[in-house]
Amino acid sequence: MIRTRVRSRKLNDAPRRPVALALLAALMLAIPVAAPPAAWAQGEAPAGQPAAAKPGESKPAEAKAPDAKPADAKPAAPKPEMSEQLKAVRAQLDAAKAELEAREKQLGHTDLTAADLAAIRDSAGTVTEEIRTLITRLDTPLEAARERLAQLGPKPKDTQESADVAEQRVEREAAVTRIDETQRLARSLLVQGDQIIDRVSNRRRESFTRDLFQRSQPLVSPGLWAKVMADVPRDTRSLQSAVSDIGLLFSRNGSIGNLLFLGLAFGISIALYFGRRNIAPRAARRDASATEPSRRATLLAAWRVILLGTVPAVAGSYAVYYALDATNLLPSRLLPVAAAILGGLAFIAFVEALCDGLLSPDKPAWRPAPVGDAAATRLTRLAVGIATVLTVVKSVEALNSGISAALPISIATRGIGAVATALILAVGLHRFADTEQEEEACFGPYVPTKTTTGIGGPARLIGWAAVALIGVGALVGYVAFAAFLIDQLIWAGGVLVLLYLLVQSVDTFIGRALTDETRLATALQANTGLRKRSLTQISVLATGAARVVLILVAALLVLAPWGLDSTDIVSSIRQAFFGFKVGDVTISLSSIAFGIGILVLGVFVTRAVQRWLELTYLPATDLDAGLRNSITTIAGYCGFLLALALAFSYLGLSLEKLTLVAGALSVGIGFGLQSIVNNFVSGLLLLWERPIRVGDQVVIGDSEGIVKRISVRSTEIQTFDRSAVIVPNSNLISGVVKNRVRGDRSGRVSITVSVLRNQDPVRAAELIVGCAQAHADVLRDPAPRVVFKKIGDPFLEFELLVWIVDVSLGQKVQTDLNFSVFATLTEAGFIPPLGPGASIVTVQGFEAMQTAMGEIASRFGQPASEPTQEPAEPAQPQRDRGLRSAGG
Repeated sequence: MIRTRVRSRKLNDAPRRPVALALLAALMLAIPVAAPPAAWAQGEAPAGQPAAAKPGESKPAEAKAPDAKPADAKPAAPKPEMSEQLKAVRAQLDAAKAELEAREKQLGHTDLTAADLAAIRDSAGTVTEEIRTLITRLDTPLEAARERLAQLGPKPKDTQESADVAEQRVEREAAVTRIDETQRLARSLLVQGDQIIDRVSNRRRESFTRDLFQRSQPLVSPGLWAKVMADVPRDTRSLQSAVSDIGLLFSRNGSIGNLLFLGLAFGISIALYFGRRNIAPRAARRDASATEPSRRATLLAAWRVILLGTVPAVAGSYAVYYALDATNLLPSRLLPVAAAILGGLAFIAFVEALCDGLLSPDKPAWRPAPVGDAAATRLTRLAVGIATVLTVVKSVEALNSGISAALPISIATRGIGAVATALILAVGLHRFADTEQEEEACFGPYVPTKTTTGIGGPARLIGWAAVALIGVGALVGYVAFAAFLIDQLIWAGGVLVLLYLLVQSVDTFIGRALTDETRLATALQANTGLRKRSLTQISVLATGAARVVLILVAALLVLAPWGLDSTDIVSSIRQAFFGFKVGDVTISLSSIAFGIGILVLGVFVTRAVQRWLELTYLPATDLDAGLRNSITTIAGYCGFLLALALAFSYLGLSLEKLTLVAGALSVGIGFGLQSIVNNFVSGLLLLWERPIRVGDQVVIGDSEGIVKRISVRSTEIQTFDRSAVIVPNSNLISGVVKNRVRGDRSGRVSITVSVLRNQDPVRAAELIVGCAQAHADVLRDPAPRVVFKKIGDPFLEFELLVWIVDVSLGQKVQTDLNFSVFATLTEAGFIPPLGPGASIVTVQGFEAMQTAMGEIASRFGQPASEPTQEPAEPAQPQRDRGLRSAGG
């Protein structure tokens, strides 16, 4: 600012210029200069940049270098509102930087707990989200500033640009630089935040792995049990102290109101549990007399059983826990014990309800799972047994924590619980294996029957592997790992069972509701005009999408206890959707999706314009059909190319990049890829123009068959002898192809018929046409017709032309018409019958031979006057040929 003021003072002291120069300066000031950017206006210039002369001041006359900035030009400062916005953004970035640096410093400590790491991650995640929002907000003004700068064009090298243009250039370059620097600073902070989140995730995984595989004293170690026996008296005294604390609280807080409230909670809980065991099965509305209920009714009943068996138990357990907490009748250190016991009871009720709803041991007709009766009973007992053992172990562990039991007792408790769970699981798996052995030991030949185990080989293998890991881990000292495996086995089993029920429900309530003759499907067809095939496609897509979502959620729930944080997955999905960099290329699923949407919309609009041209506008003109077709086709190509260009521009693919791709492709073509590229382009043309479609009956050279598949390189045609002919696409584009079903599937069949010459040709034609008209597959329009082709010596030749509904029925129709025409003409006498009663055809022209044969016969004593039929024998082949041609 000091430098600017001195310069202004020097300008004021400059001598006056001639009148012409003053008038020229006034004229230049009067000319409207290009408006400044919307986000910036005249004001205070940033430090370090030259200031422009004030209006009314004369400009220096000294010459400047061609590439030097004018001395009297300065960039205008940003508008006050935009400057305030940039200042606010910089302030937010400074605060974010301070927060990230603090979290990064905190992350350097080695004694951080899981809660501390979660707090650091949440804080860094919040900051990175704010930075990401700021980067998005700066994109629009940055693009606008760059566009305004690009309007000035490149700076001239040989000539000096005017002062106004130079002033605008400096101003706009400063605007771009300011916003770009702010955005680059935000991006660097975003990278720092992502790195902090990654470090937190790595620390949490390392801590999880270290705690999971931490080894304690083995369960088979005598030293462990010696320490347990030594710590039992102390823990017994701690338990007695806890019981005395309970009595003290009851004597202190055991007022009538608290006792009534606690008794009411216990009464409600008992009533809910009793209703769950006795009323809920009847409320599920599963009729025992029903033999084959529908799939929909079965699944609805299963969900009713699960909800009616779980919700009352959870509500009852929560009522008791709330009463104990509210009345303060239980020490705070023993509240987790009560929570473990009450939660365990609710968990057992949930497992029972889940097994009853899915397996239904007492009512096989209402069983959604494809298992046998014995397997359903055994699976129910196994699941309930494991849930009971787990509840007891968790309750004892909570009690040990509440009374501050010694570490050896806690290790022994968890180890015994793990071994007991492994034994129960092993017994259950062994019983399933015994069932299969009994089935395989039956006498007689093996007959495949429906399995009654309900557990396949892979599931049993996983079960035995879990038994081995849990049992061995608990015995050798990896008690934490064994307990973790038990928890995850039960958790994963419950999630997979619920996933199965949800998938089956989606298929039944969504898929079948749209494909079967339901009220919903009928209403959609009537109100929206959708066809049944369209509803089937919608149901397939809907059920497929629902399955993918359910499977992803189930996988996330199963993997979450193993250290996989949902925040990691959400961050990865967001990064993939909004863009991630591979080298210098940014890949964004959202941009790709929007680009595809633009392309699809452009193609849809192009097709609409084509239909309007073809059906509405062009028929009203005097153009011939060929020209109209050419205009429609060219409009389609232009629309597609325009939509493709818009999609590419949205994706950020410029023409220069496309030129590089085309250049690389041309180099590849030069090295021998002409045929591949030719077939590739031909395949694209086939897929776009569709002159040949899948299912068409085509003739290519000496091969005729049905098109089975069209790829970008070749087309597969299946001939009528079930052979596959692979034809390069370039042959289909440049060669001659006969498509029998290009316009429609109707075709023509012709047969040749010959009748005797002495018959009435008109009557013969009527009989032949009548046979064609009586056939069901022959079209009435165009009608069958007979062509009188030839008047022969012994026969009259006709050709019957008929049109059929489907060209694939050609040989069948031709065979049927041959049979029908032969029978009709034979019955009417137009074709003479052959056999013993057939008329004898006299062949003339053998008089000389007959005379010679008579002379020979007279020498052997036979009268020459008797005619012989032997000479007529050589004419037999010709007669046969004539009769065969007459029969068609």
